[in-house]
Amino acid sequence: MRIVFAGTPEFAVPSLRAACERADVVAVYTQPDRPAGRGRALTPSPVKQEALQRGIDVRQPETLRDPEVQAQLRALEPDLIVTAAYGLILPKKVLKIPFHGCWNLHGSLLPRWRGAAPIQRAIEAGDAETGVCLMQMAAGLDTGPVLLSEATAIAADETSGELYERLADIAARVLAQGLELLEAGSPPLPHPQPEAGVTHAAKIEKAEARLDWNQPAEVLARKVRAFQPWPVAEATLAGERVRIHAAKVVAVTSDAEAGSVIAASRDGIDIACGAGVLRLLVLQREGGRTVSAGDYLNARRDAF
Repeated sequence: MRIVFAGTPEFAVPSLRAACERADVVAVYTQPDRPAGRGRALTPSPVKQEALQRGIDVRQPETLRDPEVQAQLRALEPDLIVTAAYGLILPKKVLKIPFHGCWNLHGSLLPRWRGAAPIQRAIEAGDAETGVCLMQMAAGLDTGPVLLSEATAIAADETSGELYERLADIAARVLAQGLELLEAGSPPLPHPQPEAGVTHAAKIEKAEARLDWNQPAEVLARKVRAFQPWPVAEATLAGERVRIHAAKVVAVTSDAEAGSVIAASRDGIDIACGAGVLRLLVLQREGGRTVSAGDYLNARRDAF
């Protein structure tokens, strides 16, 4: 079976490997190289790096709407196109190219959290579970019928980065199962998504990471986890802007003024919130390195 794989970030790499183990991946499509790091040098995506190591043809069009790009894709004669966090919309003409259509791996239990940031939004909302869906792609955004899925619980202290890695492995497992069924002549049956329960996972904006101490501590703790490792929660603490890499709720009620420091020790810095108390555990000053609350206090002895 001839597969074209389309993906860009680290999330898609395990799925690419799974596809390579079970089919002939004739080409990999990924986003163009982007500037990264302090030097802003053009850097290939993780998927591109994996594909090059495997000797797979890599293609990086800016868009799939170009008729010439579509003709080149059609010439590959793929039986199936598999996408995972690719970052480009597949037009209707592309969806019709493969004999078996196009499959997409999505990091949520559809129809909940359709869109760009399902992992972060699930944690931010306090969801107890999430998962991965293998879906048959349709014209709408994550609206196609679900072929296979696997659910997983979200740990109480799990960050988006940690959940991202787990879901990447689950995605590879779900894809492998789907390909095995397809190769056996019993392709997974499509199940239309229910109309009830649709939510949209909007793209994360950096401005969202700014914490408002007037919000409940439980809400802020979820934001810290959701925005780790990017864009990282930030707030004003004792007159300076800091990034908050880890925090936890230590009280659900408090009579202190929101934003005030009510305790500071090596165990953490306790901040009164609109409801409850949030303990800051790992912080980063502007231009500084990530440190524990204790080390942060040692550097700011005059402020506490």
